[in-house]
Amino acid sequence: MREHNERRDGMSRRQVLAAGLGAGAAAAVTSAAPAAALPAPPVPTAPGTASAAPSAAASGVAPGAAWFAEPPRSVRPKFRWWWPDGLVDPDEIAREIDQIADAGFGGVEIAAVHHSVKDKPVLETATHGWGSGPWRNGVEAALRRAARRGLTVDLTLGPSWPTAVPGVTPDDEAAVRELVHGRVAVAAGATYTGPVPGPAHPAAGGVTGRRLLAVQAARVEAAHSTRKETGLDPASVRDLTATVTDGTLTWTAPGDGEWVLISYWERGSGQQPESGPHTSPAAHVVDHFSPEGTAAVTDYWERHLLTPTLRALLKAAGGAFFEDSVELETDGLVWTPKLPEAFERHTGRPLLPYLPALVLDDSNQVFAFEAQQTRQIRHDFWETVSGLFNRHHVTALRDWAHSLGMELRAQPYGLQTDAVATAAILDIAEGESLGFKNLDDYRCLAGGRDMAGHTVLSCEAGAYNGSAYSTTWDRFLRTMGGAYAAGVNQTVVHGFSYATVPGAAWPGFAAFSPYDGAPGYGESWGPRQPTWEHMTDIAGYLGRVHRVLRAGVARADVAVFRQTGYTATGIGASWFTATGVPLGWTHQFLSGPLLDLPSATVRGGRLAPDGPAYKALFVEGDFFYSGTPTLALADARKLLALAREGLPVVLLGAFDAALTPGVPGAGEPEELRAVLARLLALPNVTRVTDKTAVGDALTGLGVTPDVRHATASTLLNAHRVTDQADFYYLCNGKHAETVKPPVAAVDHDVTLRRTRGGTTVPYLLDPWTGEAVRLARYTEDGDDITLRVRLRPGQVTIVALGRPGLFGDRHGNRPHVVSTDADEVLFDGGRLALRTTVAGIFTTGLSRGRPVSTAVRSVPAPIALDSWHLDVDDRLPGATATRTDHVRRTVALDALQPWSKIPALADSAGLGRYRTTVALPAGWTAAHGAYLDLGQVSDTFRVTVNGTRLAPVDRLRPVADVGPYLRRGRNVIEVEVATPLINRLRVARPEVFGTVARQDHGLLGPVRLVPYAQVTLD
Repeated sequence: MREHNERRDGMSRRQVLAAGLGAGAAAAVTSAAPAAALPAPPVPTAPGTASAAPSAAASGVAPGAAWFAEPPRSVRPKFRWWWPDGLVDPDEIAREIDQIADAGFGGVEIAAVHHSVKDKPVLETATHGWGSGPWRNGVEAALRRAARRGLTVDLTLGPSWPTAVPGVTPDDEAAVRELVHGRVAVAAGATYTGPVPGPAHPAAGGVTGRRLLAVQAARVEAAHSTRKETGLDPASVRDLTATVTDGTLTWTAPGDGEWVLISYWERGSGQQPESGPHTSPAAHVVDHFSPEGTAAVTDYWERHLLTPTLRALLKAAGGAFFEDSVELETDGLVWTPKLPEAFERHTGRPLLPYLPALVLDDSNQVFAFEAQQTRQIRHDFWETVSGLFNRHHVTALRDWAHSLGMELRAQPYGLQTDAVATAAILDIAEGESLGFKNLDDYRCLAGGRDMAGHTVLSCEAGAYNGSAYSTTWDRFLRTMGGAYAAGVNQTVVHGFSYATVPGAAWPGFAAFSPYDGAPGYGESWGPRQPTWEHMTDIAGYLGRVHRVLRAGVARADVAVFRQTGYTATGIGASWFTATGVPLGWTHQFLSGPLLDLPSATVRGGRLAPDGPAYKALFVEGDFFYSGTPTLALADARKLLALAREGLPVVLLGAFDAALTPGVPGAGEPEELRAVLARLLALPNVTRVTDKTAVGDALTGLGVTPDVRHATASTLLNAHRVTDQADFYYLCNGKHAETVKPPVAAVDHDVTLRRTRGGTTVPYLLDPWTGEAVRLARYTEDGDDITLRVRLRPGQVTIVALGRPGLFGDRHGNRPHVVSTDADEVLFDGGRLALRTTVAGIFTTGLSRGRPVSTAVRSVPAPIALDSWHLDVDDRLPGATATRTDHVRRTVALDALQPWSKIPALADSAGLGRYRTTVALPAGWTAAHGAYLDLGQVSDTFRVTVNGTRLAPVDRLRPVADVGPYLRRGRNVIEVEVATPLINRLRVARPEVFGTVARQDHGLLGPVRLVPYAQVTLD
């Protein structure tokens, strides 16, 4: 993104540096001429605020055909690149950068992951650990080569995850901390004399110090007990810390019930990054809630890693520092020494009296007060932790990254912190296809991104448990289709493994396989995979989707206010997730801190009018608070101010009697209800008590979605707006991976709203071919354009609403079709044409003039293509882990079937070239064409007709228009199919992959050539 706002004589700062370093380092589109590329939006001038400059998409630059067909490196997908720490060779690193660049990808993230390496001495940390000399040499080689190839390189902040650096010991003030408890029961009137109760769990290895924070006594209150928690009377809690002498305590319990002594010990948790050791000395996870923890990270980089050469290379090809999800593991409660002070500063109340309701034992609560008070205490605690995390960790790391010309990308979840607010601080927030339970998890992060004026929402994509070497790209595309609709517009593919390590088996080092002796997470993509032969097609598709989904600004219909901003929970928005989305509604989630951003204003009834421009705000009970209607007083005041400015608001539930989510101050509940009474009295505010009434409430307030269809369906959408066009991404997908039954085909009318004035026409943008084709059939009604959408499960289409000629077409303001009973109508050479696969008389209604009647006397019958010659390039283990032997196998097929059912190919994996010949009848004329319908095919494929390779065909709708390439008489059709490696690995490495069943790959069909006739209408 930076390259578009730091220009120097027509070149960006990054291009100038890359050119210097490189020198020192000795889609098919129609005939329209390429127009100027549409630059990506600039980085915000002040991180966390809306950009001071308009996006290039809003600057008046017309997209043109090339803008979509040829997406730049900056929007292309990236790979998570798994390294065995520093056990890498700079020449191999440069080769792998070339492989990734040649495949059409835009960048990499270097990550230390080697779960599959059991012989850890192979990875000698003293000489080849993370941060070692060889590791730095590898990073420099990657950055140098990336600068020459136009790629960017992201770096993890430490080895593996969570963030850690060498030299931090478990007892250091910079190390991650935990609070653990001890307990002793004391009967009524009994005296306890002895040592302060020790921690319930022993310390982790390397933890030698501990500090007694407090000792308390509390009376057991059975009425507050649950199945797992011991109930306590909060009024009985008393502090005994001052009575401790030399680690011993004497205390007599009152005679009014059973009591418990509780001790609280602060110590290092001793956590190390995943799958270590990675460094020498060992790295330990840093405190994510204190300045000391962050300083340990930045100081290590500044003192040990950031050589002058590396600094220069980062400016040339560096992208972002990356932090994975916040997986702090402890048997107790995550802690930082200044938490009590921060809690009191945030709430105005001391923390220690509330500690019994907070301590954890193996992630389970230990004690509880009355249920509502307990929830309020825990809310205040985690809100405090969230503030510390966002201030001392995220903001500090982001600002440090900026000082190096880098950005900060992170997965801001894993703890009970406000990930929605964190997403607004980050340059790039990231989710993950493995851990996110449904699309609302992405919508939480999208709300933070868009309210802060950022552009990118990233996704760690394609990690499937147990699917190494058996993942198909159609599975990947089905997964990501819905994620893009929910706001994702950067894909970090999981992942690309470095070639090899000593002891690796064919087809090379794989970060996660074997994993506990079995196939692991995700794939090891790269040249070892047969599908790599077709990877430019996949990269082009993803890049075009990203291109559109980063244009201008995102728009969403409704902002859903989330009192507790967790994500990665699978919890959505009641009516919108279940009912609204299937009808076309879009929504994002906001939390309280987002309402303090500069964008949180209302103009023309829209919240954040220069950004997502929400038409309404929806508030319901807090799902993390047993569904109770809650609002913080400060947030209620913000909502009242927004509503007074004209923002429509719908509240679901008893918000006339709402509670504060945290422990209320004196008079706070009454003041909250007074504020809500004023809110509910406004004419643009509606309260409903049943979620089925939400839709009617929105309609009553004059709020309708930008995408509408009368038929509830699995169609998902995302809307981006520039001053040139409205872009609508449409996907027939799942809201969650676990949704059953499977998604069915979509075939119904869809109404899209245009936001720009003047003459507007719809274009169909094909992300596979790069073509932008003006649609010939649609209806108009004011700002609405209605068209027919037909999508197979998982399939995607993109519609742009813009001026005539926007994508280089020359059809002008010609009439279009509003109705027809033919299969299809289209513009052909500037003229309307009808296309049909059956003979008959067809009536076509035009936007101007009389209906047209067209007679098509004959259309050749479909031709089944059953007999094929199959030539297989079978891949087998070679003499080394990275060498693949190729064996040619030839099969004549009278009927198509998967390789697993063909005896000669049952265990084969590789590249298959299917060839058949079809003779077209003598009556075949220029008015005829045909579709090649491949039926079912796995995995990637390419089609060649009479020696001409076609543009990439939709992987999820394998139907190609081959009309322009056919001729009367004999025609040769070839289909090249690449498979995953699993069937070969089942027999080549049965100790790891032998339990996996044979998979059905290849061209499965049925394959048909379906002729059509095309007739000009005007």
